[in-house]
Amino acid sequence: MEWKKIDQHLLSRRTLLAASGGLISGVILKTAANAMTVFSPTDPTKTIGRGSSAIGKRAPVEQLTRYVNRPTPSGESMCPIQDLVGIITPSDIHFERHHGGIPTIEPETYELLIHGMVERPMKFTLADLKRFPQRSRICFIECSGNGYSGYYKQGITEELSPQRLDGLLSTSEWTGMMLSTLFREVGVKPGAKWFLAEGSDAAVMTRSIPIEKAWDDAMIVFGQNGEAIRPEQGYPARLLLPGWEGNSQVKWIRRLELSDKPFMTREETSKYSDPLPDCTARLFSFVMDAKSIITFPSFPYVLPEKGWWEIQGFAWSGRGKIIRVEVSTDGGRNWYRAELQEPVLSKCQTRFRIPWNWNGRKSILMSRAIDETGYIQPSYAQLEKVRGKGTSYHFNHIRAWKVEQDGRVLLGLNEMA
Repeated sequence: MEWKKIDQHLLSRRTLLAASGGLISGVILKTAANAMTVFSPTDPTKTIGRGSSAIGKRAPVEQLTRYVNRPTPSGESMCPIQDLVGIITPSDIHFERHHGGIPTIEPETYELLIHGMVERPMKFTLADLKRFPQRSRICFIECSGNGYSGYYKQGITEELSPQRLDGLLSTSEWTGMMLSTLFREVGVKPGAKWFLAEGSDAAVMTRSIPIEKAWDDAMIVFGQNGEAIRPEQGYPARLLLPGWEGNSQVKWIRRLELSDKPFMTREETSKYSDPLPDCTARLFSFVMDAKSIITFPSFPYVLPEKGWWEIQGFAWSGRGKIIRVEVSTDGGRNWYRAELQEPVLSKCQTRFRIPWNWNGRKSILMSRAIDETGYIQPSYAQLEKVRGKGTSYHFNHIRAWKVEQDGRVLLGLNEMA
């Protein structure tokens, strides 16, 4: 097979597998996994292994940890997205973002009050909630400040990993009941247009939510990845709004009040609003727009040699399914379609991958996501033109990684700007 007849940088997986019946002489496709494989000299067949235990453990060399950006009650810890496999985030490394610390709530005393513009104001215990028909939904939750990092105000270094840049993102299987079921139970009055979601934390987190979301896909969930929700994620129950910004998905949910207008709380006026260039502000900007990030190669990895590598990453959109991801290795001059790894689910992280033949020269790697609505992930210049520089939220612009001639991979700050 003559490689010069194919683009020297990128080619499809199908082409790779088709060549020579799937065996390509002299070509090794290297990935993050097989590039760092370490083989133990110990023969495990010669030694009896350890016995069963009440709680399983990760392998000693597979210790995933969050990066704690601010260890305060109003801080956050970031998921190591570059180290994950598949699309599900293990519950213990799901990102955290708090406004008043993590409350301790006993399940026996938990209650959810639904009142306001309803026929029958009611309180539900946790046991009451679990009696309703249960549903499970796999979807991402992302902090609306994900990717900010003081980006254009304080500046950030090129030595920033995917975890430090976009680690306020995680995907879980959530289990609970549809919020619409509870609203039918209490009898929502016809004039109700909004509901207030209030949490039990010290910040008493409150957000106004359009009632249409309740009739669509909103849930009250108490399960995460096959077990009870972790306290950091809202135990014993939280609001789930698939595809919407994380702060609106109120944790430790204790009260839902229905009204004919929004409540204009602190968290949706002085916070979580987007100042615009025309001196107005974008309020209730709930939906997380399409976004993607290359997780390999990325900082701090160093490519040890030229040759075939597999570019890998995540794409996601709060508007629905990702239908295409395009990758560039020359700073956006040329774009090539990546393969999407199944399953491809709505409002869920989706993996993408594409082979790349690195020639040893400086390269700029980028990715852009397209969702089923036709929305295309913008450049920073495109985003700034519409949103200006005044916001701290919804930075979904194209990310870039700079591969130096010595193989070092750094965040491409100038290339993103």
